[in-house]
Amino acid sequence: MRAAIRRYLRRQQFDPDLLGAFVNPFFLARRRLWREIAAAGADLDGPLLDVGCGTKPYRELFAADTYIGLDIDSEAARARGIADAFYDGGRFPFDDERFRSVLCNQVLEHVFNPAEFVGELHRVLPPGGKLLLTVPFVWDEHEQPYDYARYSSFGLKALLERHGFRVVRHRKLLADASILAQLANAYIYKTCLTRSTMLNLLVTAIVLGPISLIGLALGALLPKNQDLFLDQLVVAERI
Repeated sequence: MRAAIRRYLRRQQFDPDLLGAFVNPFFLARRRLWREIAAAGADLDGPLLDVGCGTKPYRELFAADTYIGLDIDSEAARARGIADAFYDGGRFPFDDERFRSVLCNQVLEHVFNPAEFVGELHRVLPPGGKLLLTVPFVWDEHEQPYDYARYSSFGLKALLERHGFRVVRHRKLLADASILAQLANAYIYKTCLTRSTMLNLLVTAIVLGPISLIGLALGALLPKNQDLFLDQLVVAERI
């Protein structure tokens, strides 16, 4: 029973259903991110490289028969035992044009050398290879002190084009009133966070869950605002 509960809670962290609003304080962000990655994943085939793979939470969304997870070389990443390869923050340990597709999800903001990093994304892809990239825009600092940047839609497009990519899809996520609910939940969760997992879940269920559902409704009912959004998703093709 406990194992089943743990599996359910883990699932709700990345692919939450409506009940996930009551266990995941970032329900709105993760729900939209999962759906957009799933939709964009149809443009990617294998072999595929997941850069900054973490626990590979999006693996099931891709049909690639070869799926390689790359993570920064750290004690925590090695202890997880999930990544297939590690790098030192510089050159990826792969030959030129090794992959057909690259996934890079919520990683670029943690990179202090973006030009070199995007150059590596370009190097491991052949001409016509696809990059699926997501980054936050309006979001609080996280994973401190390794949070270095936010990119406007124009800045992100310019960075990719400068390093040999052509943007073929660009989506702004939570570009509606639901962003206000997600930011409110992030504020409440961080300021009320305790060492007790049960107490944190209780706050999420009683306070944050209803705010998330209200945010869903407001996002559907009120006008969109393409200038204010939580995350960006880009599919780019290597030229």
